[in-house]
Amino acid sequence: MDEKVILITGASGGMGTHLMNWFKKQPVKLALHYFEQKIAEPATDHCQFFKADLTSEADVNQLIKAVLKRFGKIDIVINNAGISKSAMSWKTSLDAWNETMAINLTAPFLVAKACIPSMRERGSGSIINISSVVGQTGQIGTAAYSASKAGLIGLTKTLAKELASNNITVNALALGYFSTGMIADVPQIQQEQIIDSIPLKKLGDPAAVCKTIEWLISTEAAYVTGQVIQLNGGLYM
Repeated sequence: MDEKVILITGASGGMGTHLMNWFKKQPVKLALHYFEQKIAEPATDHCQFFKADLTSEADVNQLIKAVLKRFGKIDIVINNAGISKSAMSWKTSLDAWNETMAINLTAPFLVAKACIPSMRERGSGSIINISSVVGQTGQIGTAAYSASKAGLIGLTKTLAKELASNNITVNALALGYFSTGMIADVPQIQQEQIIDSIPLKKLGDPAAVCKTIEWLISTEAAYVTGQVIQLNGGLYM
């Protein structure tokens, strides 16, 4: 990973923080996106922070321009930013639906759209979308979230076919329940029920996500594209 430039969206969240700390130890340059929650780390020559509202196409375009101006290129995009607003479908407001779709599905599309021209010009690149097992199985009370994550899988497969001729790979990680991120908002008793439903009977270690991404962006994985990689402890096979 000789001085690759990695853009991570949602880098101030739980999983984003793990990704940031993992790749800070690698010989790469990091463009770390945040919006409302600032990143509690000092900027360095190899690690810069960029604020943007990912629901705004103008903001996204400015974000990508700023990263390209600072680092000269973007080799890898990790579309990690996401939200979940839990409610039964008939209780889900249109505002909650639209916000979930805007951040979980439209934002990855806008980020990819803005990055693709420079990747095509260089003839290389990798886009990794963070999806969810819920987008494959469904889950009570997650109509907007599951629909957005299922849509992200469809977007991944389409982009992979469109960009293959440019040597750009596009893959998705379908995450199960991990010991960081959104699980922090789940009451303890419900966490225990979730763990009991997982065949491996434990929450995932964020290192598994980091290590999988490390492999996906390596030369050894250059033939892997359009795939949904399962990291879910056996919840969906």
